[in-house]
Formats: sequence, C-alpha cells, structure tokens
Amino acid sequence: MKSRNYSYPIKAIMARIKTRTATDGTLRYTAEIRLKGYPAQTATFKRKTDANKWIQDTESAIREGRHFKTVEAKKHTVAEMIDRYLSGAKLTKVQDDHTGLHLRRWKEEIGYMLLADVTADTLTLVKEKLLNEEFRGKPRSPTTVLRYMASLSTVFTTAVRDWAWLEDSPMKNIKKPKAARGRVRFLDDDERERLLIACKKSRNKLLYTCVILAMSTGMRQAELFNLKWSDVDLKDGFLILHETKNGDRRRVPLAGHCLELLREHARVRRLDTPLLFPGIKNPLNPIDLQQPWETARKHAGITDFTWHDLRHCTASYLAMNGASMADIAAVLGHKTLQMVKRYAHLSDGHVSNVVASMNAKIFGGV
Repeated sequence: MKSRNYSYPIKAIMARIKTRTATDGTLRYTAEIRLKGYPAQTATFKRKTDANKWIQDTESAIREGRHFKTVEAKKHTVAEMIDRYLSGAKLTKVQDDHTGLHLRRWKEEIGYMLLADVTADTLTLVKEKLLNEEFRGKPRSPTTVLRYMASLSTVFTTAVRDWAWLEDSPMKNIKKPKAARGRVRFLDDDERERLLIACKKSRNKLLYTCVILAMSTGMRQAELFNLKWSDVDLKDGFLILHETKNGDRRRVPLAGHCLELLREHARVRRLDTPLLFPGIKNPLNPIDLQQPWETARKHAGITDFTWHDLRHCTASYLAMNGASMADIAAVLGHKTLQMVKRYAHLSDGHVSNVVASMNAKIFGGV
C-alpha cells in the first residue's frame, strides 16, 4: 500500500490528504483536519478534487464557528447539557427549589433529544404545556413559565459560550409570555390581628414565632425554615442567610417582638439538631407548617393569602412607614429595584412629605 501526505498549515488549522491504494487497486483520498482542542475530522473520497473541496468547506465552517459546534450538538442530549450545568452550578438549597426544579422539568420533557434537534417549535410546545396545566390546584402563571424559560435559557447560553456545544441558543427565537403584574397582597390591621390570634391558638407552638419572624424580616419560607442556630446572633440582633435564591449571603436585622420570641425559643432549643425549626418526626429536616398554617388562616377568615404573601406584608409595611425602594430591596434581598417597584404607590404619602419639605426649605413663604 502506497501513501503520500499533503499538508496545508493555515493558522491553528492543520489540513492534509492521505492517499492510499485500496484492495481493488484504485486510489482513495482521506482528508483530515486537525484543530487543537478538538477531535480530528476525517472523510474519504475516490477523487482528490472532492477531498480538497471538503477541506475548503470544513475550514470555512470552522472559521465561521459552525463546524465543531454542529458536531458537538449531535453528540450531546439536553439531559447531558442540564446535568453538566447542574454539576458545576453548585446551587444552594433555595436555588435548587427554583432553578433546579425548572431544569428537572425540562429534562423530563425533552431530555432525550439531541441538542442539534431542539428547535424553537420544540420549546414552544413545552411552554404551551406549562401554561395550560395546573400547579397546586391553580393555573400556572405566565410569570412562572417565564422563570422556567429563563432557567433553561441560562443553560443554553452556557453551552454556547463556555462549552461550544451549540452555535446559538434556540431559546432566542421563542415568543415569551407576558408577565403578570407583580402581586401585592398584604394584611390590613384587622386581618393581621385575626391571623396572629389564630396562630397563637394553633396546636403547633412554633407557628406564631415563624409567622412573626417571616412578617418582620421578609425572609422566604425556605430561607426561614432552613435557619441554623449558628446563623443567629441573638446578642446583637441579626442573622445571616447563607443560602438565598440569588446566591448572595444576606444579613437580616432582628428587632422588637421577633427578637424577643427568638430569645425565648433559644431557651428551649433542641440539642439533637442544628436547625432553629426542626421537623417533628425527623429533627434533621426543616419543620413543615403547611397544615397548621392553612388551619390558622381559615380560622382567621383570611382569603387569597399565601405564606409568601407574608413577604409582601414586610415590603408593604416598610413602604408605608417611609422606607425607600433601596431600603426595601436590601431587606428583601433583591439585587435591583425592579422587583420592589410594585410597592412604590404605598409610599406616596412619604414622597409627598419629602416634596413638601423640599419646597418649604427652598421657597419658604414665597
């Protein structure tokens, strides 16, 4: 068998053609392209002109960033992409309850598909399915579906930018559902009094303390229930949230009634668990207050109100007591002011006083 090599060094791309004699006596031309960091690409032809054309076309695709990404997209499934992302993301418990939940659902729906086969139509079908199904007895909101889409979009972007598994994200071409206006449901004075009385009367002795703590600090349910005693400084009145939805640590001030309740709770703390609020059956798991909460809420006659709305109470009461949007964002742990703009109308009285004060100072009695 005879063999001759032709080399074409073009920057980082090395191309060559190997010529060999087949068993039937005819020539075969095997074109090969190498690029550092990628597997060698080869193709065999009966004519040398075809081998040369393949090299030219492949080199062009490589320079334009099309060739290897397409190859990788045909090697990997959506499930592999999601698994790789999750293994490197190191999500906190709170983040996993949101982003992890979203990605596991996408994996369930289209995890078997090769990345090269995922189209905007494929993703739109799943989007419509999410919009039309119920979650916990209620239709899933467009805002929630947007979050599902955002979670997968982040993974696609990572696969494009960091791993070169795709040329572009198919999520870019999908029409996004319009987000609903931010919900603002908080308890008025009468409702708050009725709810707290019902919580005090609950058979679960920790319900009242947890509700007061949630309403006083604006902590999310998962942040609150996963608190450890090592996170709390009862002397100086603050606690540290190590696992939050956005991944940042947050210092939460404790004051007044909620601080008094925690100090009382510390006197009877369990020694077989690091959790502030451990479960009854397994003290190493967080407490489950769903049933006591629903019972207290019904006894108080409170409708259209969820545990998460306690967080809205915190923000609303802060706004009505003169806190700035930046103050509210800091308390709730939002990175931007966008999420707290829904409470802006509640601070109109404070804003009016500020404007009146400014005018009086500048213009006096003119």
